[in-house]
Amino acid sequence: MKTMSALYKNYQRADLSFERGEGVRLFSSDGGEYLDFAAGIAVNALGHADPYVVRALKEQAEKLWHVSNIFSIPEAEKLAQRLVDSSFADMVFFTNSGAEAIECAIKTARRYFYDQGQADRYEIITFTGAFHGRTLGTIAAGGNEAYLTGFGPKAGGFPQVPAGDLDAVKAAINDKTAAILLEPIQGESGINVFSTEFLRALRALCDEHGILLILDEIQCGYGRTGKMFAYEWAGIEPDVMALAKGIGGGFPLGACLATEKVGASMVPGTHGSTYGGNPMACAVGNAVLDRISEDGFLDHVEEMGKYLSWSLQQLAQKFPNEVLEVRGKGLMAGIKVNQPAGELVAKLRDQHLLVAGAGDNVIRFLPPLIVEKQDIDEAINRMEKAFSA
Repeated sequence: MKTMSALYKNYQRADLSFERGEGVRLFSSDGGEYLDFAAGIAVNALGHADPYVVRALKEQAEKLWHVSNIFSIPEAEKLAQRLVDSSFADMVFFTNSGAEAIECAIKTARRYFYDQGQADRYEIITFTGAFHGRTLGTIAAGGNEAYLTGFGPKAGGFPQVPAGDLDAVKAAINDKTAAILLEPIQGESGINVFSTEFLRALRALCDEHGILLILDEIQCGYGRTGKMFAYEWAGIEPDVMALAKGIGGGFPLGACLATEKVGASMVPGTHGSTYGGNPMACAVGNAVLDRISEDGFLDHVEEMGKYLSWSLQQLAQKFPNEVLEVRGKGLMAGIKVNQPAGELVAKLRDQHLLVAGAGDNVIRFLPPLIVEKQDIDEAINRMEKAFSA
């Protein structure tokens, strides 16, 4: 009898599985209780088993799951209008994942210039440290050699410049440039926050040269920083934006948002998705948005984000040889540590605290947006135990 897993071996999985969750806690198959400060890597925005979202899922499950985009889907129409009403955008394309949302954003930008009679404008400037997904197009945009190796020639059209280097961006702009693509806060590479001044300068550059600004808010958007979208802190608006993760609260859902001017280029036949915007996903998406739109919800996220940052700063003062730097915005926080991040993630798991590692030797804290002060205190206490041990 086979005992090995039939799954691909591309993940280094912990020998730990869970059978249920409640709020900010997960319960393992062997009865252990864990404090979840990873939230499925910023996915479970409302924690686990939120009663309102569960009820919406059950109600929709008894009616209709999938029909395809051959037909009108009222749940998708409703969610799209609500996203438009809460953002810069006029149009929405639904996907199943963040990588698909970025693919749509790339295609939308290129198609826009094609329709303007400028088919040679297809290059999209990206930044070192970026992560935009795992498709052939999105790994090319991300530029990480570890993700590119072994998959043939890198897809062209993605010149990359050092993160935060405005002069490098200016030098990279040419007559082939269609857009600039970035995460306002880089997650995978270590919670690197682009400054308000830099984001405003990029917006001004785009306006000056007639190019598009594409924001990847898959991880940093949808309330995680204390505002609905991270770009709001800089007082700017993009032309195109990719969303996923928190938008479905754990159910697979993503979206590409665009202005009417840009999105109008995506006419019938230019793009599609079999599952994208299905009734089930959009019913859940509407329920998640109901919760995030509640009075005081984002104020709570901002308050908890400040408390988490303060708590991590206190931890850094107590363990200066262990915690080298505190980074982040809102409930997207990280600490650079003086030991291999993977080893510390494992030690914290032993303390029944779940966090996520990242590049640059960073531990990511991405708790559900419903987290409370006592949960943060408990997480810090478990961090202290891990460092002391």
